[in-house]
Amino acid sequence: MMFLKAFLVGGLICGLIQILMDRTKLLPGRIMVLLVCLGIVAGVLGIYKPLVDFAGAGATVPLCGFGYSLWEGVKGAINDEGFIGVFKGGFSASSIGISASLLISYLASLIFNPKMKK
Repeated sequence: MMFLKAFLVGGLICGLIQILMDRTKLLPGRIMVLLVCLGIVAGVLGIYKPLVDFAGAGATVPLCGFGYSLWEGVKGAINDEGFIGVFKGGFSASSIGISASLLISYLASLIFNPKMKK
């Protein structure tokens, strides 16, 4: 049942974002930033935690889940270390995802010979 919940919630989030991409003239980079910020705001307001508890990976894998992860890291670091946690918390909470993205991007650039647009 947890796989079905994750699939349905993750699919709903991705479907809504696809509609946003199709119906607006927002560039993909701006939509990505919007999703991360939406995850942070939803985390601050306490809306995203029940969704994560319900859907698990269906809510944490999309980019809004990355924003939520950043918020949770900052919140925990502020409680533990004070003001310096504002700067350290997000990196420590999402370091694995950031490292994996950098490594996979580098490997892809070695394999596929990227070119700049003219």
